[in-house]
Amino acid sequence: MDKSKNQVITEKSIRLLQQNQYTFQVDSKLTKTEMKNWIEQFFDVKVEGTNSSRIANSKGKRVSKLNFNSTSQKKMIVRLRRNYFIPLFLSQT
Repeated sequence: MDKSKNQVITEKSIRLLQQNQYTFQVDSKLTKTEMKNWIEQFFDVKVEGTNSSRIANSKGKRVSKLNFNSTSQKKMIVRLRRNYFIPLFLSQT
């Protein structure tokens, strides 16, 4: 899927791995449902929920007060059901 750009590795995302939550940087037009379906099919896991947030541009400018610039980025945190994990991240012990 070309809409999922890469995984996010930060201190917070590493802490979230302990709670079985995985962080991805995605295309700003991707919906939660599309991300959930893609994760479940690609990694053969069950998703319990997703959270999304927009990341402001590095310049911090917006087109208007309500609309973000089209080049803004989006981050999604995917929470998996118990006993599921994505092996490409840190392994569960």
